[in-house]
Amino acid sequence: MNVKEKMLKYESLYNKYACLDKDAIRLKDYTPDIRPNYFRDADRILHSASYTRYMGKTQVFTLSSNDNISTRMVHVQLVSKVARTIGRALDLNEDLIEAMSLGHDLGHVPFGHEGEKILNRISLAHNEGYFNHNVQSARELMYLENNGEGCNLTIQTLDGILCHNGELELKKYEPKKKTKEDFLEDYKKCYTEKGYVTKLIPMTLEGCVVRISDIIGYLGRDIEDAEKLGIITKDMIPEKISRVLGNTNREIINTIINDLINHSLNKPYISVSDEVFDAIKELKKFNYEFIYAKAHSAEMIKNYENMFETLFDKLLDVIKNKEKNHNIYRKYLKKMTKEYLENTTDERKVIDYIAGMTDEYFLKEYKKYQD
Repeated sequence: MNVKEKMLKYESLYNKYACLDKDAIRLKDYTPDIRPNYFRDADRILHSASYTRYMGKTQVFTLSSNDNISTRMVHVQLVSKVARTIGRALDLNEDLIEAMSLGHDLGHVPFGHEGEKILNRISLAHNEGYFNHNVQSARELMYLENNGEGCNLTIQTLDGILCHNGELELKKYEPKKKTKEDFLEDYKKCYTEKGYVTKLIPMTLEGCVVRISDIIGYLGRDIEDAEKLGIITKDMIPEKISRVLGNTNREIINTIINDLINHSLNKPYISVSDEVFDAIKELKKFNYEFIYAKAHSAEMIKNYENMFETLFDKLLDVIKNKEKNHNIYRKYLKKMTKEYLENTTDERKVIDYIAGMTDEYFLKEYKKYQD
């Protein structure tokens, strides 16, 4: 048995619905090494520049002075651990699950979902289509990383990232078979068809695990963060929810994972019980009403809008006027491939640049252009 075979020996333990290494599809040819395909994907994501920037990106609460509040990096690690726990219990491909989990939020913009909404409006106003962080995550890995060369990940990993939308809970997640062409069609339609991101279905059972793990990873943790900031107290959680799921992050994660495993073992889909599913929906409603709606004041959102619009307009002017002493040239465009520079609109270049920023870097760039 050679080294590559040794690294794949656990495939003999996978269930019949798991995604195997031999199933891997890539956009471009590559030179194999001792690492299995999805193991290699996880490595490439981990070493990417956009992965490093997770540390400076908002999860829910922006610019908090409390060092114990989750950043996007913490959320991604929690999702990875939850998903790998489920994957191991169900005898699925943990390498693929890890790769999807680590890469699923790379496309998140400064100031979290509020920033995403604003950048979406800007993108539509400039005829660049709909902007969604899951689509941008796939774009980062396909077209922006490595100075425009991309990471050449497997379609299975990219599809799990594209289809991860944790804002949409389902009682049952069943994968949909896809070809490389099907995946690329899904990716393109997200820009052109309103609401298409809500119709995405992962092509692997592992992708289904990551999708529900995204929800598991933030529901309880966001409650703990909100409690630390004095926004809520645990006794505010309705009894009909806490009775089923508990009211701590530990209890919520444990309850959902165990219920999911019990209802998904040896099945070609991922599912939870009616009771747990109803409680998840109710807890999400609670979080939206008492946490997410209060995480950013109307004044803060108005300020974000002004900053995004100002920075976008200024950076677009910089490109059109070829002012090459500015950071968008020196730190970004100067390093990108000729193909990216020639085949990407100026508007899309600015969107890509802003989407990749950490909160702090965004604020520094904006201050340069304040009137």
